[in-house]
Amino acid sequence: MRLRLDPFLLALLGVALLGTFLPVTGEGLDVLDVVVKAAVALLFFLYGVRLSPAETWHGLRGWRLHVAILAMTYVAFPLMGLLAQAATEPVLPAGLATGVLLLTLVPSTVQSSVAFTAIARGNVAGAVVGASLSNLLGVALTPLLVGLLLAGSGEVTVSGSTVLSIVLQLLVPFALGTLSRPLTAATVKRWHPVLSRYDRLTILLVVYAAFSKGAEADVWSHVDVASALVVVAVCAALLAAALGLCVLLGRAIRLAPADRAPLLFCGSHKSLAAGLPMLSVLFASDDFALAVLPLMLFHQLQLVVCAWLAGRMGRRAEAAEGAETQDA
Repeated sequence: MRLRLDPFLLALLGVALLGTFLPVTGEGLDVLDVVVKAAVALLFFLYGVRLSPAETWHGLRGWRLHVAILAMTYVAFPLMGLLAQAATEPVLPAGLATGVLLLTLVPSTVQSSVAFTAIARGNVAGAVVGASLSNLLGVALTPLLVGLLLAGSGEVTVSGSTVLSIVLQLLVPFALGTLSRPLTAATVKRWHPVLSRYDRLTILLVVYAAFSKGAEADVWSHVDVASALVVVAVCAALLAAALGLCVLLGRAIRLAPADRAPLLFCGSHKSLAAGLPMLSVLFASDDFALAVLPLMLFHQLQLVVCAWLAGRMGRRAEAAEGAETQDA
């Protein structure tokens, strides 16, 4: 499979540069903050509309797969993040070291996990439910993990007002979207090609606001080439470790071959679409632009590596199917 940069990641880079060199400042930044909050609320409303309760309950029958995905996303990854943060704190600026941990606390992706599972000829339904469940529980688990692991750092705010902000901006829109499904599901499905672009537009908006705040706080004076290379190396190590753990876990619990693909991709991925909006609510420091860089780099790495991996697995599955057909 030919490797190429994801156009969306190129757009992210462009928006990051725009926010750095042409940022919104002063009162305009306050207005942009309100726009971002409204956009994120609408995003989670749409998530609620898209997730069918009936499909979720049906897919939960493969409980071993889903428990394994959740264990990777919210247990193994945070533990690896703590180790990585401890290892990088002596050599990285505080915002980047915190970002290394933060990237391990967000939910798995949905779109890319499902797409790669399909390419690898794995259990696509299991990937849909597993990734959706990861995102659904992540609305509560990611803030909880951030609070437990970073509340004492001064960089995150987990107070009554923060909890209320999370509820109003994330949980309430999500619940309203779920409750509105009888009225809105058909419309959202019909307009899916357009609304899927809204997902990415929201991420770009969050990134632009983050880098505008970073430029105003002059956070880039703390970053050098060596620090950037360390972050890339750490992200690569985290991805390699996650992929290896997923393979070992799938064998240990004796998952069916078709279920190992969704575990591999859902268990090793981290979501920009869900992660950035959540972190924008929780992260109180001016270093937010620095803190989201590791997540952005990890996202690019997971797309490139898993695109190659899924293609290889798919070709092997096709070869196996062809051999079985000849034997029959």
